Amino acid sequence: MKNPLLLRRRKFELPNLLALMWVLVVGGILVPAASGAAISAASPGIANAIGTGYGPITTFSIVAYDPETGDYGVGVQSKYFAVGDVVPFASAGIGALATQARGNILHGPEGLGLLAEGVSAKAVIRKLIDKDPLGDGRQLGVVDANGQAATYTGSECLPWAGGKTGSHYAVQGNLLAGPQVIEAMAATFEAAPGDLATRLVYALAAGQAAGGDARGRQSAAVLVVRKDAGYLGLTDRHVDLHVEDHPTPIRELKRLLDIRHAQLAAVQSQELLEKAKQAGPEGQAGLVKQAREAAERGVGFFRGDDHLWWLVAQASWLDGDFEAAVDAGQAALLLSPSWPRLPEATRVELGLQPELVDALRQDQAFRRLWDSLAVTGRAQ
Repeated sequence: MKNPLLLRRRKFELPNLLALMWVLVVGGILVPAASGAAISAASPGIANAIGTGYGPITTFSIVAYDPETGDYGVGVQSKYFAVGDVVPFASAGIGALATQARGNILHGPEGLGLLAEGVSAKAVIRKLIDKDPLGDGRQLGVVDANGQAATYTGSECLPWAGGKTGSHYAVQGNLLAGPQVIEAMAATFEAAPGDLATRLVYALAAGQAAGGDARGRQSAAVLVVRKDAGYLGLTDRHVDLHVEDHPTPIRELKRLLDIRHAQLAAVQSQELLEKAKQAGPEGQAGLVKQAREAAERGVGFFRGDDHLWWLVAQASWLDGDFEAAVDAGQAALLLSPSWPRLPEATRVELGLQPELVDALRQDQAFRRLWDSLAVTGRAQ
């Protein structure tokens, strides 16, 4: 007798992934659909609304430009898995774009290419939609190289749908709780302090508080580009954070952004300490204080980075505050007890100078902690 479980499994082992069965929610009723073609034949209106593959990216987003830094960015939240893989596009010195509703990801690179040619935000949208046979189901937000913004909502986007532009930004959304979502995002972005990434996340949080996506929430992302601001200066991705699946994705996005801000503060502190080494006596003190401020600011964002605590310790020691240096050094050891067991050459490579360790070991409590961790390592 054949195993019924195997028979059931084989029913779903289709050779072509595009032929997978989808269950679509239409008017609150579960409707099985064999393929996109079947949907189109049965109801062109439904096909245009949801597409013949994944469903529409019902979401709210904001694209913006910061004239003070030259940064471009996109923030987005949706009841859609991994929305950051689909909606946001940006290029340093060129502009930013969000593509959603029945999102066409080809609009991203095509739109950035047009912006690179100097085409305005409004004209980019017009060019993209004019040649798109499903343009009525699209929603776009664009900010161009001059900081001018434009938004577009197709007539077939799921209600409530709409957008708004302001100075250097555009907000847009579809299948929202109502127009108050867009209004809250715009007002918050205009009033919020901080860098562009922070203001984008604040705007998303305001949109969610005003009702957000009518279906709920699942994922969020923030992308900010700046020339050579990525890892080792090899990319322009100054901030590129994704929350793929989370019950409170914007809150989680803010937590990740705090860690990124701490990371950026650590880089700044380290650069200032390097400059202080090369500076004369007159300029050195000021650079050390700036390095300490940067490291302490980083710890304020995120207290779980041992490298940041070592920077606080080093800058505080050079600044003449031995007590603060000891406290910071102990915090670093408590976060990562393996430091005393690392070869000295490895510690130096990671940024921990032997002069700092020798100085901190003059404190009895620090020395006892350091030595106990070193002995524990040898015993193991």
